[in-house]
Amino acid sequence: MVSSKELKERVSRVYAERIKEASSCCDDGVAVEIYSPDALEGLPDGVASFGCGNPVALASLAPGQVVVDLGSGAGLDCFLASRAVGPEGHVIGVDFTPAMLEQARRNQAKLRIDNVSFRQGDIEALPLDDESVDVVISNCVVNLAPDKDAVFREAFRVLRPGGRLMVSDILLERAATAEEMEDLALYAGCISGSLPVEEYLGKLRAAGFEEVGYEVEAPAKEGEFWFSAAVSARRGVTA
Repeated sequence: MVSSKELKERVSRVYAERIKEASSCCDDGVAVEIYSPDALEGLPDGVASFGCGNPVALASLAPGQVVVDLGSGAGLDCFLASRAVGPEGHVIGVDFTPAMLEQARRNQAKLRIDNVSFRQGDIEALPLDDESVDVVISNCVVNLAPDKDAVFREAFRVLRPGGRLMVSDILLERAATAEEMEDLALYAGCISGSLPVEEYLGKLRAAGFEEVGYEVEAPAKEGEFWFSAAVSARRGVTA
């Protein structure tokens, strides 16, 4: 059985290689399928997307909000969120992979965006203060975390009362087999690392979230047992 630490290191290496290979947000074949041309306009080469949805569009961000992106990668969702929260708001990208953070900071410098910052960290132990953000977003990254209970507890901790979580992620129609769990290609592709729907939503509720739900974004194809979904939840205003 692969340890949690080893799995994180393997996934980090996979994504470090992916960001080296990605030439632009429009050439990686993912962003152009998910984001509108208007959203991608003006973004520099190297702002690649490895996600399965567009959590920024789903989150309905407002000016002045503080947003954290779990597993921010090359920064695409952070840069889109920065437009929505405006100069009085702030977006914090947290990523485990140094190569991703380096690329994100290069992209930020090219865009000359002041209301975004990037921090190296594990989404199972966020480098953020309690009740310090308004919205938590993530794009096909919770799958990659071995301890999803910790991820959701951390998201709950950093959210202010009334704050929202909006995650684009892969959900399963059935549990992955042991062989599928050991397959790194499936894991790093956000498939075997995910959970069946009710187990995933149950972990959010166990972390303290209310109004937990999901909407199918891309249904399972023939022969597949996974699908893309927009998962939402809210931290209550009272303890």
